[in-house]
Amino acid sequence: MVKKTDRKMERTRRHIRVRRKISGTAERPRLCIYRSNTNLYVQIIDDVTATTLVSASTLDKEIKTKHANKEAAKELGTLIAKKAADKKIETVVFDRGGYIYHGVVKELAEAAREGGLKF
Repeated sequence: MVKKTDRKMERTRRHIRVRRKISGTAERPRLCIYRSNTNLYVQIIDDVTATTLVSASTLDKEIKTKHANKEAAKELGTLIAKKAADKKIETVVFDRGGYIYHGVVKELAEAAREGGLKF
């Protein structure tokens, strides 16, 4: 009998595998992405002190597109880069959260790079 794969569990496994190698520090914090069906969430985290330095999501007032699509990802990437620049954060470690680097995740990363973040 063929069992149906649990996509959430597979993503969690990929995320844990990536998190073993990636950790954010004060000099180079971690840019973490979470993608739900309706919204996108991004945080810049210092894992040493376990604090969130900057966060943004498609629920913020600055974002005009209120969905989890490519246009919203572009807006969110530029917004997080702007907020990071205000906090004097230039370089980050990119944590794709177990998601494939394609589509929404790719657009967000490229927009953040264009906004001034280096990773």
